[in-house]
Amino acid sequence: MTPLLDLRDLSRDYLSRRLTGPVHRLRALDRVSLTIQPGEIFGLVGESGCGKSTLARLVIALDQPTEGQVLFDGEDLFALSPRELARRRRHFQMVFQDPYGSLDPRHRVERIVAEPLHVLPSRPGRAETRECVVEMLESVGLSADHAHRYPHEFSGGQRQRIAIARALITAPKLVVADEAVSALDLSVQAQVLNLLMELRETRGVTFLFITHNLAAVDAIADRVGVMYRGRIVETGPAAVVFDRPLHPYTRMLADAEPSVTRFGRPEPSTRPALLANTPSSGCAFAPRCPLAVARCLSEAPELREIEPLRQAACHRAEEMK
Repeated sequence: MTPLLDLRDLSRDYLSRRLTGPVHRLRALDRVSLTIQPGEIFGLVGESGCGKSTLARLVIALDQPTEGQVLFDGEDLFALSPRELARRRRHFQMVFQDPYGSLDPRHRVERIVAEPLHVLPSRPGRAETRECVVEMLESVGLSADHAHRYPHEFSGGQRQRIAIARALITAPKLVVADEAVSALDLSVQAQVLNLLMELRETRGVTFLFITHNLAAVDAIADRVGVMYRGRIVETGPAAVVFDRPLHPYTRMLADAEPSVTRFGRPEPSTRPALLANTPSSGCAFAPRCPLAVARCLSEAPELREIEPLRQAACHRAEEMK
């Protein structure tokens, strides 16, 4: 099956410069490659600052990669002309983290949800637009009456539903949800996660679900990718990645997840200390890894298949099994 989204050796560099001194190059993404199949929910997890949001911006062509390709439906997005790219934007949308900041407080919900329709080549009429807005609001659990209200009249969960309705108004094939539930309380998170799974079943939408919440990924994702310092270090089915990690960093994330069974107990003795120094070559995780050997400090591991459907970038992944 042809992937809906195919990232090939994707890298993104940023330049950092103080008032005095040389220019430094920061690599936010380093040769990231992954595929997402149609109808799949792919979870992407990692610590804050590891490059998840940078990847999201590249996937929907809000930023230019330094190297690599973003293939959507077999087409390289950054090889298209600006006009051709604008025509294809209806097929991929984004739901942002902050349900308060992503909605314009000056506009009513009807105008906010209908906004993506205004950039379509064949813009629908006013009556058709109103019907589409009402249909989208009802599909995310809101009502037609909500179309005439302002964002400040809704709760956080309702605002995120409005953001999801806006993302779905153009019938996209791919929706990138960047920390879409992290600003919500637990009960509302569960409602939004159930909504995403329902939309996948009823509308066939493919999701790239970006989060640091392992429980949320475990609840809805088919496959998961673990990112560390701009690189994918492990991929595999969500049901087994955190139960049987093949990379020490994945194990660390799983151990750091709050657990009722570990409440009040001491931390595992194998938990490594955070070191400040990072090797200029070799594995970026080596200073924090309890399994690191000399090879890890001198040779960067490649992402490779360890067992069927599972990949890891670790020299000692077989021992993790």
